[in-house]
Amino acid sequence: MITQAAMTLQNLNPKAAASLAHWHAMVERGELTDLASIVHPQATFRSPMAFKPYHSAEAATLLLRTVMTVFEDFTYHRQAASADGQSVVLEFSARVGERSLKGVDLIAFDEDGLIIDFEVMIRPMNSLQALGAAMGERLSAVLPQFKEKA
Repeated sequence: MITQAAMTLQNLNPKAAASLAHWHAMVERGELTDLASIVHPQATFRSPMAFKPYHSAEAATLLLRTVMTVFEDFTYHRQAASADGQSVVLEFSARVGERSLKGVDLIAFDEDGLIIDFEVMIRPMNSLQALGAAMGERLSAVLPQFKEKA
């Protein structure tokens, strides 16, 4: 897990930095009940398993809370901030059952430090498929309502 000292990102907007610190604290505790406090109402979540994004804070928080129950041994390794101070890239590793994976979270914040866009990329494919199956078991009945209409 990234330590508090390692979380300092010099050019990150202070409000975004506060939300990011709160995110890391929640992940560290394994308790995301306060997640909605840092997610914009019109947030977009971009899943590595879905072509079209999911829209709303409700969708983003549902997906993030659920994935944290699927991941085992979740650890952040490195992070970087964009030049404008409004986005971060967080590298992570985890397991889904027997499958190890690596990934990145691409998080964009609005001016108030709320998460407006959360995109996840994961490799290798067999681990992504295991994650997709586990998430599908938990959420397939509720996710379609949050998808963009064609």
